[in-house]
Amino acid sequence: MVPSKLQKGDIIGVIAPSNYIKEDDLEYINASIALMEASGFKVKFGKYVFENTLKYGTLPQKRAKDINAMFADKEVKAIMCVKGGEDSNSTFDYIDFDLIKANPKIICGFSDNTSILNVIHEKTDLVTFHGPTFKSLTSWETGYAYQQFIKMFVDGKMELGEIDDKYVTIQEGQAEGELVGGNLSLFSKLVSGKYEVDVQNKILFLEELGYESSPELVNSNVYYLKQNGVFDKIAGLWIGNYEHPSKISLEEIIKNSLEEEIKCPIIKSNNFGHIDKKIIIPIGKKARINTQEDIKIKLI
Repeated sequence: MVPSKLQKGDIIGVIAPSNYIKEDDLEYINASIALMEASGFKVKFGKYVFENTLKYGTLPQKRAKDINAMFADKEVKAIMCVKGGEDSNSTFDYIDFDLIKANPKIICGFSDNTSILNVIHEKTDLVTFHGPTFKSLTSWETGYAYQQFIKMFVDGKMELGEIDDKYVTIQEGQAEGELVGGNLSLFSKLVSGKYEVDVQNKILFLEELGYESSPELVNSNVYYLKQNGVFDKIAGLWIGNYEHPSKISLEEIIKNSLEEEIKCPIIKSNNFGHIDKKIIIPIGKKARINTQEDIKIKLI
């Protein structure tokens, strides 16, 4: 299911599945409200986005109530996760996936929201969007995130990034498959157990936050994917941004971890991750990797 695009006058719902809105977020939150209103949209916040009853946010049951309420609200046409955090996976047991399936609409975020986006797609077949959070529409140095938001959700241009994006081939080949993935640390929690995401014949895209994730931690998470057979199942691998003071790259860690075991095509780009230049990637849409082309991955 691909959700409908936005029109001026539509309401954008804002939820906080990962972390509540703090005082030092308000400058950017208010700027994002002003930006959306100037673009012709209205903004509606979930009931619990400011609540901090646990001293690290609010109960997952309440955060899930906001998710369910936004999907149930017929006036809300798109949902944005307000920011990243640590534990959006704690909401899974309280999300009404049947309700979401009956009320498909845009939901967008990145970082910790990786969990929500992939599990919603897995349980409902709704295409979800790895892209800017509500806060990050204005918290980066440029308007790139906002421009991508308008391009995909308003203009309806279902394509990955821009024509001048640079791609590097790590391993040659061609592949087709649905897109899954996001933040490496978060996706590693989704490869086994009750909320396992099916990666068979999928194109997996991965990025990581450099200043919080040491090369050792990244290596551990890559090995966890490997030990759970992820790299034996996927059709292709797309590596995004990872900037660590050590200058060790994500692709270097992956190559060292997998040695010659992975047979699928692998590409690298710096147009998604915890960076200003953050394209919107539709989870569940089919894409094609062709390492012989300049733009090495495109939506089908």
